[in-house]
Amino acid sequence: MAKQEKKSSGTPVAIIVGVLVLVVFGGFLFYRSSSTPSRGNTNVASNGTPIPRPTINPNAPAGATPPTSVGAPNAAVTVEEFADFQCGSCAASYPVLKDLIRTYSGNPNFRFVFRNFPLQMHDKAYDAAVAAEAAGLQNPAKVWLMHEQLFTNQQTWAVNPNYRELWNEYAQKIGLDVERFKADMSGMVAKSRVDQDLARGRAIGISSTPTVIVNGRMIPYTEVTAAGMRRIVDTELQAAAAPQQQTAPANR
Repeated sequence: MAKQEKKSSGTPVAIIVGVLVLVVFGGFLFYRSSSTPSRGNTNVASNGTPIPRPTINPNAPAGATPPTSVGAPNAAVTVEEFADFQCGSCAASYPVLKDLIRTYSGNPNFRFVFRNFPLQMHDKAYDAAVAAEAAGLQNPAKVWLMHEQLFTNQQTWAVNPNYRELWNEYAQKIGLDVERFKADMSGMVAKSRVDQDLARGRAIGISSTPTVIVNGRMIPYTEVTAAGMRRIVDTELQAAAAPQQQTAPANR
């Protein structure tokens, strides 16, 4: 009898162990299948990093017109940045994107578009965007200089209760008429341009800054590096040049 009890008591243990093995194996297969990105919804960068496509509303407003941009409107590659001047990550990305503009600005197939997207969580961000637009209204070339002042001095004006006075100093430093700058900041034209950029960003689905879009593809923030952005832009430029090379007549 003792031997029979020992034999029968081992049977359910074997069954339980077998069930546990099946559960663990099935869970592993489920994890593998769920963690594999869908190629139908993502693109892959040249380094193998999946780049998700944003859901861009084709009827989204155009944003401020003309936009703050460098390059021809019909360029094959368009980099569009949505940024907040009080955003620390935007300030960190500023040198990367400035270098990108410097590198490709002479290429007729490259275009860079800056969009204002001040976040509600930043108390001075909207006014900072208006200040940048006011600089551009006075002189389109000065808008980029005001961008530099706002981003590089962000930690100073963002915590200063007299931040507007600092912006006036920045305006004077870059050669603007300060009185006109203050008037344009109070006017509706500069504010309207910021509002138009905001409307475009919201329609596209922008929720954080900086958001960088290259030819309709949203770039992960981890890829917004000097090497990452050059790799992405070069890939797009090569893709745009391929059809032209195929249709070009052969040399005789």
